[in-house]
Amino acid sequence: MNFVDDTLLIETPEGPALRGSRCRDCGAHTFPRQDGCPRCTGSEMADVALARRGTLWSWTVQGFRPKPPYTGSEAYEPYGVGYVALPGQLIVEARLAAADPAELTIGTEMELMFVPFRDDADGRPVYTFGFVAADHV
Repeated sequence: MNFVDDTLLIETPEGPALRGSRCRDCGAHTFPRQDGCPRCTGSEMADVALARRGTLWSWTVQGFRPKPPYTGSEAYEPYGVGYVALPGQLIVEARLAAADPAELTIGTEMELMFVPFRDDADGRPVYTFGFVAADHV
């Protein structure tokens, strides 16, 4: 798959996951990956696959067209943006598959998925978190 930014991902047996790093000195996780630890300033960082499932920690809906340099099409669709807590690791910011406030509840279980950035022919997939499918619960 041709993603918007392949450096953010790492391949796992379950499929692509977010590529983070973990400090070998203090155990802190970062995303995206870093060469140095923001917690202890250590320089022994290891690339790790972050959890593919977590819980919705907070969210909002981007209800208006962002200011330039946004280059989206003329037809703008609001989208959800949230923070997803990955157990034992960290909280990541991500686009959400849902944008209806009635569907978004803090604590809802979410899973990593990939959706096209735009609804055009060039719409390369970006990492997104969506609701856990009923058959995966």
